[in-house]
Amino acid sequence: MPSAFQFQCHLVLIFLAASKGETRYLEVRDAGEDDPFLLLSEDLKRELSAGQIYRRSLRCIDMLSIEGQFTFTADQPQLHCATFFIGEPEELITIHYDFVNIDCQGGDFLKVFDGWILKGEKFPSSLDHPLTTSQRYVDFCESGNIQRSIRSSQNVAMIFFRIQLPGNGFTVTVKKNSNLFPCNVISQTPSGRFTMVIPHQHRNCSFSIIYPVVIKISDLILGHLNGLFLKKPSASCAGVGDFVELLGGAGLDPSKMFPLADLCHSFHGSAQMKIGCDNTVLRMVSSGKHINRVTFEYHQLDLQETEARKENSIEEFCFPSI
Repeated sequence: MPSAFQFQCHLVLIFLAASKGETRYLEVRDAGEDDPFLLLSEDLKRELSAGQIYRRSLRCIDMLSIEGQFTFTADQPQLHCATFFIGEPEELITIHYDFVNIDCQGGDFLKVFDGWILKGEKFPSSLDHPLTTSQRYVDFCESGNIQRSIRSSQNVAMIFFRIQLPGNGFTVTVKKNSNLFPCNVISQTPSGRFTMVIPHQHRNCSFSIIYPVVIKISDLILGHLNGLFLKKPSASCAGVGDFVELLGGAGLDPSKMFPLADLCHSFHGSAQMKIGCDNTVLRMVSSGKHINRVTFEYHQLDLQETEARKENSIEEFCFPSI
């Protein structure tokens, strides 16, 4: 049986794909009206005239992948609400408060989080984000007019809020900005191709795919020799300084996932792996001494592929979760 995390996150990305015309069949059982991931079935990519701004009301639990102006007005006390924002891998998200009418003294709040939080797990993890966890929160009730625009550090962000008095609410404008060197990314789709570049920066970058996938690395430049190692106590990249690791798990936070394989050295060719976990992450650790680069492609793993091993593949993992 799929985990609750897998069920929820797959629904996020399925409806993001639906907005791009890539809808797949899905039968949903026992989904409540307020499930946070049943919210992108409408066609968000509607035609807008030049200069026209897309506008709509927000639900208590919502998901957005498009620029525009969005308004929430409470019709009853709303105690646990959140809106998830996601862009393309090379995009950052800016959230601007146009209008806010909430009762901070009465217990209302409106907060932006730089990343996503789901079931208590964060993306990017604390190990991969340039800010401390406390710095990733911007509370309107504390900052007020001082900070009315907040830009994310990656292609995902969220707001969460509590508004108790009917009629109160807020309006935000969401815009996307180019990111020349995307680092931490959640993929909107179950297949794609991506090149991650870390140019002489001491940082860690994770690319998260919330699907079981076949992932093929076609090019890795770390300034070393050739090598591919399974993650074992006797064969690890620890201490190398620059490496790529593949992680798998059932949650959102890469730091809590199971390490599957290390790639410690540069190579040109093809290294392929089937990962049947709910979430697959390719994570690059960089010391800042090199220009590190990795190119990979991925597609969703189907059941037939779990039965057929391919040449130049290393051992499969997590298949019981499919």
